[in-house]
Amino acid sequence: MSHTDSSDRANALSLTPVSRETEQRLDILVALLEKWQRTINLVAPATLPVVWTRHVADSLQLVPLAGDATRWVDLGSGGGFPGLVVAAALAERPDADVTLVESDSRKAAFLREAARLADLPVTVVPSRIEQVAGVLAPGVEVVSARALAPLPRLLQLAAPFLAQGATGLFLKGQDVDNELTESAKSWRIDHEISPSLTGGGGHVLIVRSAVPLSADAAGDDGFSQGGHHD
Repeated sequence: MSHTDSSDRANALSLTPVSRETEQRLDILVALLEKWQRTINLVAPATLPVVWTRHVADSLQLVPLAGDATRWVDLGSGGGFPGLVVAAALAERPDADVTLVESDSRKAAFLREAARLADLPVTVVPSRIEQVAGVLAPGVEVVSARALAPLPRLLQLAAPFLAQGATGLFLKGQDVDNELTESAKSWRIDHEISPSLTGGGGHVLIVRSAVPLSADAAGDDGFSQGGHHD
């Protein structure tokens, strides 16, 4: 039995319209998430009835912000937001290549199964971000993350990608201004802020470049990698 609200699906797709084929891929992803959610906490349980607006549309809004970009890395993908959803939207482009980095082995297993069932252009890397970022960075056009870490730490994790010309698309909450103020102590950031299409005080932080002001900014500041996918 589905826990999602059909009106929520319609509302989400009105906010972020996609092709019929993409809708079908998203239906597969949501159905599998509901199944796996019974044993793995992929999203906050209270958000299941509004999974389409809270998670799917929230992720889909990144796709038009990326323009023609098709080579994408999603950091700390968790339950697949935004990475799996982005891959579903890009699947019709022949050169689409979406890499999902997720260190939790159970969540990585979910991501692999979802990508297989929905036939998505996805590679799952079950490693810590710090261990693979330098290897993955060349040629990447977009690096994304959602609910992964405070911005100063997130910029450290994304730095190898940003340094090689990738655009950062980071889904952030209502404290984004405070996070930017804190980050400006260590980074020179070329950015834009776009209000989230799904409301709730959320924002999309678009980072064109982030240059550390000192060697310390690019190093370990004590935050641990992890995500709270809500």
